[in-house]
Order: sequence, then structure tokens, then C-alpha cells
Amino acid sequence: MKPDGLPLQELLAKAARGDHAAFACVYDRTHAHLFGLALRMLGREQAAEDVLQEAFVSIWKSAAQYRSSIDGHEVQPMTWLIAIVRNKALDALRSRARLKETELPDDAHDGAGEPLQGAGPSALELLSQASRTLQIEGCLNGLDGSYRQSLALAYYQGLSHSEVAAQMGAPLGSVKAWIRRGLEKLKACLTMQGPSL
Repeated sequence: MKPDGLPLQELLAKAARGDHAAFACVYDRTHAHLFGLALRMLGREQAAEDVLQEAFVSIWKSAAQYRSSIDGHEVQPMTWLIAIVRNKALDALRSRARLKETELPDDAHDGAGEPLQGAGPSALELLSQASRTLQIEGCLNGLDGSYRQSLALAYYQGLSHSEVAAQMGAPLGSVKAWIRRGLEKLKACLTMQGPSL
């Protein structure tokens, strides 16, 4: 069977054994969704491309670490890939947040030293965004597997409810319930943590 006809899980297993064609198929099938996730998190196309490149290097090196089940919870390959991209994007947000406003590149100012319109968020805004992202990540990690996985597929990957159901191999009604309850639990967790910066 040609690599492009194999399930993502088998392609990752082949990539773990050094199969470049299988890895290329993983990339072809997933890069658009994963780029979209990085772009939504980072808000900048170049930053998203950099994160995606780092993520695929990491995926190539760690493909053997993918497990289809963790603690009795099924983990879809796409969820694993999303987690890698999300973590790389969070690292990029943390790095951005550590920059001081005085360390912004000179091209963010006009000749008179005034900030250019649309030059990007300030260091404080980036820190606030990173803080919110970390709060969300912490609350997501506290959810049961089905809630977490369905929310990740729906909101990080942008899949419809029926696409999430197909990806998870679960009934549509269950997926809708998991997403609704997951959002309720996420909201309750974030409310308990209080406002970020």
C-alpha cells in the first residue's frame, strides 16, 4: 500500500523508523490545519511558519514517542500533533513576552521615534496574552480525555462537530455533549483562576 493511503497512526510509525515518504505524507495531510492553529495562537504569519517548522522537526525526531493510548484514554494522532504545535507556539509566546518594549526592533518606529500603527502588540500585551494562554492550557489539561480531545479538535484544529466525531470514532451526540460540557468546565476553571494580567 502506498504511504498516502495509510492512516495517520501508521504513517507516524513508519516515520519513526526513518521513512521519509511517510513523513512527507504526515506533513501533506496535516500542515494546513497545524499552520492555522499556530497562526491563531501567534497572530503573525512568519511566527506561525517558524513554529510549524520547529514542530515538524520535533515530530520527525519524536515520532516513535506517539502512543495511541495514555492512561486508558485514546489519543488520536492529530491530537498529538496539535499538542506539539501548541507547545511550540506557547514557547514562542513566552519568548515574546520576555522581550521588553525597548527591545522591539527599530522598524517598529517611524523616523521621529513614534510607534508605527499596526507595529504589533506591546510587551505587556504579549505577556497578558501568554498568561491567558497558560491559564487556558492549565484548565484544558485538567479536563478528562474526551472533553480535552474534542475541544482541541474543534477549537485548535477548527473541525466541525461531525468531523470531530469522525476523527474520534465517536457518536455525534456524544461529541456535542463533550464539547458543551468541556466548555462549561473550562469556563468554570478559568472563572476560579480569576482575571489574567
